[in-house]
Amino acid sequence: MQLFNTVETLRAHLSSLPEHKKLGFVPTMGALHPGHASLVVQAITENEIVVVSIFVNPTQFDNEKDLARYPKTLQADMALLADISNEIVVFAPSTADIYQNNIVAKKYDFEGLDKVMEGAFRDNHFNGVGTIVEALLKAVSPDRAYFGEKDFQQLLIIKKMVATQNLPVAIIGCPIVREKTGLAMSSRNERLSKTMRKKAAFIYKTLKASKKRFGTKSAKKTIQWVDKQFRNHPLLELEYFEITDTESLTPIIKKIENKKYRAFIVVYAEGVRLIDNIALN
Repeated sequence: MQLFNTVETLRAHLSSLPEHKKLGFVPTMGALHPGHASLVVQAITENEIVVVSIFVNPTQFDNEKDLARYPKTLQADMALLADISNEIVVFAPSTADIYQNNIVAKKYDFEGLDKVMEGAFRDNHFNGVGTIVEALLKAVSPDRAYFGEKDFQQLLIIKKMVATQNLPVAIIGCPIVREKTGLAMSSRNERLSKTMRKKAAFIYKTLKASKKRFGTKSAKKTIQWVDKQFRNHPLLELEYFEITDTESLTPIIKKIENKKYRAFIVVYAEGVRLIDNIALN
């Protein structure tokens, strides 16, 4: 397994490989877990060369403390990747190499996708996401790039950015990977106590129940029911629960036949911000 720390050395290596081989790319911020591993496995299945980046991107954090707390576990990440395949190319650049000492996010027009849910609670977050993903895609030049559906809003925004910037890459969304309890896998889960990690399974349990209710109840009643579940929970604090269509992320007012909907949720557990979502139809 090869590790590169600069865009220049990575490009030099990739340019030395046969041109006809398909290249898959999995961008991550490290602290890898089985959810990341599933993306890498899919990339290996569908491509002949796979690059995994490990980079904690400062421009997508609106909270300096959150950035400082984000785990940096390169050696453990390398070990996890080696267990999957020794042929993986790892790209772990410095902030200076990526941003050239100008740590500023670009401004994008995401046509409103960035104004709801996460965008409403995390100022400039998606401009930061777009900036780093664009930079990494240009550095790696993959045929396909893989992202988890746990960050479904981010997935749509990345697809929009790729389209508007005319980048020649297919963006592949991959299913959410869950712990045995149903809790969506996340690097943030490691910050939970063992007890809370079990209790946080209530989030997915509530999502599944909301899907069932959405089949027979109105969106308004479903949202009110979810809100009540968390108001009555002594340990979990609901930040938001939204039901939107899956294309524009417009919050639902009234169900429209043949339109696809998805439920999105953010919950605080022991001060840790956990996100999840579920397709409703």
